Amino acid sequence: MAKTKDDAEPAAPLELAAFDDGDFHCLSSGLSRDPQYNDRRLVARRKLLSLAKVLVARCGEAGLALEARSSLHQPSVFNGMQVRRLWGYAMRDKAAKKKLKSVLGADLAKDLDAAYRNAYLCVALEAEALEVSLRVHADAWFDGTNLVNRVKAEGVKPWRDQLNQLEGFVLRLADWKGEWVCGKLDALQLEQFLKYYKPAEHALSVEQRVPAPRGARAHLCEPDVPGRLVEQATRLVPLMRHMAWSDESDFLFAR
Repeated sequence: MAKTKDDAEPAAPLELAAFDDGDFHCLSSGLSRDPQYNDRRLVARRKLLSLAKVLVARCGEAGLALEARSSLHQPSVFNGMQVRRLWGYAMRDKAAKKKLKSVLGADLAKDLDAAYRNAYLCVALEAEALEVSLRVHADAWFDGTNLVNRVKAEGVKPWRDQLNQLEGFVLRLADWKGEWVCGKLDALQLEQFLKYYKPAEHALSVEQRVPAPRGARAHLCEPDVPGRLVEQATRLVPLMRHMAWSDESDFLFAR
């Protein structure tokens, strides 16, 4: 689907711009449906897109080619006519998507340009939280299947070792309340996780959330915060390379 004028990416320089209280406030429940705050949300969206561009550059230095995107800042049918969350994300670049399409075939690779159909790194802003995550939507079933097949081929320990390098993050399954705490996972815990995880049915995320309560956000508006978020997101690169399909992690079709 071609992008419209409303959902085209805004102009955003490659920079790390500090957040301010208004970036959080414009996403609050009382304002999330109000189109009068679209311009204010656009300011926050540009900051996240700029941050995502810095993240993409860092990933490139680590040998992972990604491209930067950002989410819609105005209420629309795609976000339930409310904007409670904005994010900048790093997803497969055009060349990687072309390779994946050649593997899946045209029918299975429909709408591959959409972020939620790919594993992606994410820095998100909500009224009450900041989040850094690696996310695999249910519609990115090929990345989820790649992980499941890799674990079947190699055992769960290599994945466990990757996750345990990420102290401060948690592994989550869809919208379940449970969480698997990275840094102290054992093989049995992950085997139990995989008993429930179905790639085409469930989303998977590895995330770190920082509370941003109203009246106590000053520390999240410091100039060094965007850089720290990029550093945390960069920590997820080895895990993304391990889980998502690529030439170096090709387990999409069971062997």
